[in-house]
Amino acid sequence: MSDFISDFWGYYIGAIALGGIVWCVWLLFSQTRVAKGATTTSPAAGAPAQDTGHVWDDDLRELNNPLPRWWMWMFLLSCVFALGYLVLYPGLGAYRGVLGFTSQGELAEQRQAALRGQQAVYGKYMDLKIEQVAADPEAREIGQRLFLNYCAQCHGSDARGSRGFPDLTDRDWLHGGDPATIMQSIAKGRHGVMPSFAAVIDEKGAGDVAQYVRSLSGLAFNPIRAARGEPVFKSTCVACHGGTGKGNQALGAPDLTDKVWLHGSAEANIVKAILQGHDNRMPAHEDILTPERIRMLTAYVWGLSADSGTMAAAGQ
Repeated sequence: MSDFISDFWGYYIGAIALGGIVWCVWLLFSQTRVAKGATTTSPAAGAPAQDTGHVWDDDLRELNNPLPRWWMWMFLLSCVFALGYLVLYPGLGAYRGVLGFTSQGELAEQRQAALRGQQAVYGKYMDLKIEQVAADPEAREIGQRLFLNYCAQCHGSDARGSRGFPDLTDRDWLHGGDPATIMQSIAKGRHGVMPSFAAVIDEKGAGDVAQYVRSLSGLAFNPIRAARGEPVFKSTCVACHGGTGKGNQALGAPDLTDKVWLHGSAEANIVKAILQGHDNRMPAHEDILTPERIRMLTAYVWGLSADSGTMAAAGQ
């Protein structure tokens, strides 16, 4: 009902609900009256019954016998139950009922009950370091399931990401790959913005800057165009990516000297990033996941890029 912009619809639905019950009661009593007319004898009861005048197959006569008392009382009790339900629970438009029941509240209660049941599973890992949790096979299995439910939509089921979504299996981190930073990223989310420079750099200049950026990571580049793009880069891009293009994890600015590209390394992709910018958002999960689940998920993500030696040492 909260989606309706007018109170009229609440009254409309309430009127239909109450009108339906009143109509059912009227229908019951209107059909219990025996109208005047020809009568005959019911073979089953041997009592008078109204003859409707309909006869099939010469001797199959339709009668209008009174409704059984038990059926009438059952019908009336059903109507009373319906009225009581509408008083206690939502059903009359915007009226929430005496008990204040909502499906959202019921879902929240069921979720809390489920979380209490899972507390024993997560509780034994709360006193361990993230690295130790990541080294535990059972914990990794739990973390993987959490990842598939909440993270795979963007980062992929194999955590290798896709265009615009980071690969979590390498060691190239936009904001840092230590457990504390990963936990903050999951809980609080991230918002990475590269502004558009179309107001200060034209398309040709952006292409020259792209050639210079490609040269930083050892990709094929045009040296003449890269030489033209270098001063533009150092006057415009150094604030985030640094003078050497190594990036800045505090800002989430990527390292341009490695071979990891979030949006593609082709000149056209780089030019598009310069002229149009990028707005990457990772949603916060602290309102969706409990602290225990965030911790398990942090351990799993950290373990995706940890080498076997580090994992073995953590497990000891």
